[in-house]
Amino acid sequence: MRSEDLPAGDRFQWWREQCARDIVPTVASSPYADDFRATVTLAELGPLQLSVLDFPEVRAVRTPALVRRSDPEHFGLSVIAANDLWFAQRDRDCRLSPGDLLLHDTSQPFDSRALPGAGRGKMLLLQLPKSQLPLRPQRLNQLLARRLPTGTGMNAILARYLTGVASAVVQGEVGERDTGRLGVVALDLVAAALAAIVDAEGQLAPETRRRALLARIEEFVELNLADPELTPAVIAAAHHISLGYLHRLFQSRELTLAAWIRHRRLERCRVDLADPRLRHLPIGAIAGRWGFRHPADFSRAFRTAYGMPPGDHRRQALTASDVNGSLEAAPASVSS
Repeated sequence: MRSEDLPAGDRFQWWREQCARDIVPTVASSPYADDFRATVTLAELGPLQLSVLDFPEVRAVRTPALVRRSDPEHFGLSVIAANDLWFAQRDRDCRLSPGDLLLHDTSQPFDSRALPGAGRGKMLLLQLPKSQLPLRPQRLNQLLARRLPTGTGMNAILARYLTGVASAVVQGEVGERDTGRLGVVALDLVAAALAAIVDAEGQLAPETRRRALLARIEEFVELNLADPELTPAVIAAAHHISLGYLHRLFQSRELTLAAWIRHRRLERCRVDLADPRLRHLPIGAIAGRWGFRHPADFSRAFRTAYGMPPGDHRRQALTASDVNGSLEAAPASVSS
């Protein structure tokens, strides 16, 4: 939904009504109230709601009166995607930058501002009913209005997952049948990330811990695909679990762990072979940079997966790229 589909004078009121209905009521103000250009994208993920918000400088204050009048009893978890944000709740405040996570509570007043001078603000907001989280709200109070960095660990996995889901939602790649499953995974990752911070992992259900562990393993694999020594045994040792338990984690998947690693490596090679910027690299070098030790083994695996040798795929992809580039560079014809 875009405010620009409305007359300029109606846009800020539209924004306030959308936020009040789909997030929580606040007292909002903005120096751009006369022509407020913003977009809102919403996706229902089972019991969760994911919002993608793009907006200019704005302030939103949730007062005690508004809390008394209307409280959905949610936690909100935001991923800051662009511009800096200032947020205050429970006598605590913080400044957040792109990439940071923020937790807030709709049952308590807050003050939020997209700061001026750094361009448009953009954030992803996941709304979680408190009844869905296995952690007591009182335990999470210590995380409110705190900058939660996403450089490592479960925070990084959670932020990347939500960013990927949001991108798929915006591009229309998420079907109705996918939303419930995506919500289950999001809830598990949120619970695992927050529990790790407050040292409450023992409160998580076994299935939640299992799915969170699987997410950590998948992230580990993606980060280490280039290492030819990446094997199930190495992965099990890195996560302090037995090799047998590691294989049981993947029993519900279509591919075994070893087959999935090979598939992801082939996918990375396929993308690189089609990249004009890498045309100077031999095919064997591209295979090697993604963990394939022997070019002949790579060629057989690539042909089996994609129905053609890697050289043919590369020629077709680069030829198409060169043709498209020539068409874009050609001057437009002028009719007399």
